Amino acid sequence: MPPEVSYSLDSQITPCVQFSSAATAASGSNPKLGRAARRMKFPGKKLLPVLVFVLSSFSILRLFKIAITTSHSPSSAAATSSSSSSSSSNVPSNAPGVESGPHKTSTDATLLTPKEFMFLSNLINSKAPCNLLVFGLQSQYLNLSSINAGGTTLFLEDDPYKISEAKGHHNGTRIYKVKYQVPAKKAYKLLKHARANPACAPNTSLLQQSTCKLALRNLPQEVYQLSWDVVVVDGPIGDAPEAPGKMSTIYTASMLARAAAKTTDVVVHDVHRTIEKWFAWEFLCEENLVSARGKFWNFRISGRSNSTRFCTPKTVRIE
Repeated sequence: MPPEVSYSLDSQITPCVQFSSAATAASGSNPKLGRAARRMKFPGKKLLPVLVFVLSSFSILRLFKIAITTSHSPSSAAATSSSSSSSSSNVPSNAPGVESGPHKTSTDATLLTPKEFMFLSNLINSKAPCNLLVFGLQSQYLNLSSINAGGTTLFLEDDPYKISEAKGHHNGTRIYKVKYQVPAKKAYKLLKHARANPACAPNTSLLQQSTCKLALRNLPQEVYQLSWDVVVVDGPIGDAPEAPGKMSTIYTASMLARAAAKTTDVVVHDVHRTIEKWFAWEFLCEENLVSARGKFWNFRISGRSNSTRFCTPKTVRIE
């Protein structure tokens, strides 16, 4: 309702709208005129459609502006993308820091640290030229063949992509594709099998004829024929329960070292994991651990041993 106004007797106020007495009387007698008079007291209701129209116009103009801006943005983004791709295509594929392809695997997380690579390089350098066997293949390991110039370097890898990337770049290095079929989730059952099965003992006959479930019997003949100076176990990846684990490679590396006519250094990577730690203690033994760096453990195994045990009872430890 309109605000009340107090009038003094002396003030003279002239209303904005004056009605004649006849009109007032007519409005009193005519209901329609009375309602019209009352509506004149609320001019805001007549302004409401005008305000709605103005606000709607502003909204339509804003949407129109957004539509115009959006229609121009894809072309600018495409121009930016094309300029970026054209600039990157000018960078040679062998330049430092440039990936040769989009292939990404979880092995990126297991790359060697500088200290680990220096540790391994120093070991190979102290024995070069020598017979070097590596379970697994990474770009860093390819440099080991250069360190082992004049020796034999063998890589056993199950990833076809890694093999294709390494071919043709390192002369004198032999790379074989192998298949690992035992998932990491079966590690404990295999460990119980090895402890209870005499066929898994270290004094058995040829590894290729072994009935132990941990023995790798289908490797290239060269693996069984040579006496190895250094065996590096960094494959398979073993980073998930369903992924192939390192159980068989650790066991096979131990058997190859004990069959050699020399002392062999067996280096196991990723020993921060439970499976790698268990199988290293079980088949390579704490008593043979000579050094460690980062995620590497280096075990020194004497060849042609007649022992019926991998480790002496007091040194077997599983954490």
